[in-house]
Amino acid sequence: MRPILIACALATLPMQAPSRPDIDRALAAVYPSLVRISVVTVSYGSGREIRSEASGSGTIVAADGYVVTNHHVAGHARRIVCTLSTLEEVPADLVGTDPQSDISVLKLRPDRPRQFPVAPFATHGTPARGDTVLALGSPLALSQSVTMGIVSNPQMVMPRTLTAGPSLDGEDVGSIVRWIGHDAAIYPGNSGGPLINLQGEIVGVNELSFGLAAAIPADVVKPVFDAIVRQGRVQRASIGLEMQPRLNREKRKGAMVAWVEDGSPAATAGIESGDLLISIGSTDVDVQFPEQLPLANQAIAALPIGRSVPIEIVRNGTVKRLAVTPVERTSATGEPVELREWGMVASALTPASARDMGRANAKGTRVVSVRAGGAAQQAKPPVEPDDVIVEVEGKPIADPAQLRAFTEAALADKERASVLVAIERREERRLTIVDLTRPHTDEPPLEARKAWLKIAFQALTPAMAQRLGIPGKTGVRVTRVIDSAVPLRVGDIILAVDGDAVRAAAPGDEQVFAAMLRQYPAGRDVPLTIYRNGATVPVTVTVQLAARSPGEMRRYDDAVFGFRARDLAERDLEEPRLKGVTGGVMVDGVEPGGWAALARLATGDIITAVDGQPVGSLEALMQTLKAVDAAKPASVVFRVRRGVRTLFVEIEPSWPK
Repeated sequence: MRPILIACALATLPMQAPSRPDIDRALAAVYPSLVRISVVTVSYGSGREIRSEASGSGTIVAADGYVVTNHHVAGHARRIVCTLSTLEEVPADLVGTDPQSDISVLKLRPDRPRQFPVAPFATHGTPARGDTVLALGSPLALSQSVTMGIVSNPQMVMPRTLTAGPSLDGEDVGSIVRWIGHDAAIYPGNSGGPLINLQGEIVGVNELSFGLAAAIPADVVKPVFDAIVRQGRVQRASIGLEMQPRLNREKRKGAMVAWVEDGSPAATAGIESGDLLISIGSTDVDVQFPEQLPLANQAIAALPIGRSVPIEIVRNGTVKRLAVTPVERTSATGEPVELREWGMVASALTPASARDMGRANAKGTRVVSVRAGGAAQQAKPPVEPDDVIVEVEGKPIADPAQLRAFTEAALADKERASVLVAIERREERRLTIVDLTRPHTDEPPLEARKAWLKIAFQALTPAMAQRLGIPGKTGVRVTRVIDSAVPLRVGDIILAVDGDAVRAAAPGDEQVFAAMLRQYPAGRDVPLTIYRNGATVPVTVTVQLAARSPGEMRRYDDAVFGFRARDLAERDLEEPRLKGVTGGVMVDGVEPGGWAALARLATGDIITAVDGQPVGSLEALMQTLKAVDAAKPASVVFRVRRGVRTLFVEIEPSWPK
């Protein structure tokens, strides 16, 4: 996975290289535990879930296979495979993730119980400025590698000219992290890899690159790892305030209270914006510089949830002793979900996101984005991003799970349902009508069937007629005979149809000849005048009913794998590269970011079998995929014809649990 890159020119300090034995000892202690992480990860946009492939790095830190990496590497993964230092590939599961610290924990899933090599966390605090460090990882998804540098700044924060730090899922990583700045080179793919000292200990997890590299310190990573292994998530306390460095004119130690949330524990305790916070529990607080702010935020996050804590503030020069009862900090945003029938991505409201939207509570389903042409966008009036769906057909909708359940019930045993939806848009409560639609087959209207000949032809230009010895003539030249029963040859020039001259003399005039044939009913014998081998001769042909075009074929949208297919048209099989194909379905489109796209299924492929079951028609494909959806296998293999070649496409979906 790409480190979070920020363009900035910074100087690199000179360094005296350590001895080779020092490096060898450090690598021997950590390198066997290094893993390259390959993921199928998801993002959300334009009303849909978008899947993509990415890679990053990680470290095995427990013998039973726990791996530490970045949240931005694996926090939204649908499939994870770790490549060990031995080049063995082992699948892994996401145990838990923490966007605020940008840390995820994985668990290797080997095919048999086993013990893995482990790298230890450093136990003696953050490394000092000038210490030699090694950055291990898989830059650009290459095999595991190592670079060397020194610690440039062990208490690095983002400059005010940039931001407070990277934002992940609405969380400001810089609010609790002071990075270890170092000049060991890291590149895309190094994210999540270890930064180690010469004792072979993990001192940090690499995350950023902006001229200098930056790693999350081990004393932040280790508690997050322990919490995720213990309970699957990280619990932090909140009292509902935000701090900033104290003003320059303030000589007393403390942190400036910048904002207090209405109704929060801090507000209930009597804390106000502008107060100087000087202690929390038994911890003194002093934030004179931005580098000190993450430590103050960490102190609040570590408070006991639900237990009263003494707190001291200074207001107008007077010290006040108060008591505050912390609550559990909630996520900044809800987890997005795709609702295909609505053509939108939605999420649950959290107290934080509801507050930021100015809402009184966190009930309802927030619209994150809508797909062009989808049901939500086509609603009357249209649904918009940041609308909150609060009712459907008069029934309250508290979250996306309720909306999904309602949708399934509304569409049970039918393909369409029109529903009345109540949405709240800022201060307004609006109604709209949404026509929900299941992915279904399309039955395009049939074109009028006309007579034709199974040949291909080109217009006879004046220059061509001159070179062929028939100056002044018009007509069409046969370029291919598709049906051997047609008594024509490649090179024949058709001059007349039933005595009427074929007036085709320029590219694009070919339709003149096609239009002349369409005047006859199918099965009629039609006399032609042709020029062959230097002589004009009569030939009689029998016109046939034109085959159905590709545009007339039935189509099916597969919502699970993300592709569109149609029955083969007779004209498809006239393609020379498809010689020998007698059945199958044509892939008519592949949705970017879908499982089929990740497996490299391509538009124009002909699916001939699924998991060994022949697919001779669109109906057969639909029935086979219905069975696949019920069985939910780990992988599905499509046998496809691509041009003259046959190949196998293995789709490995992540099924909803």
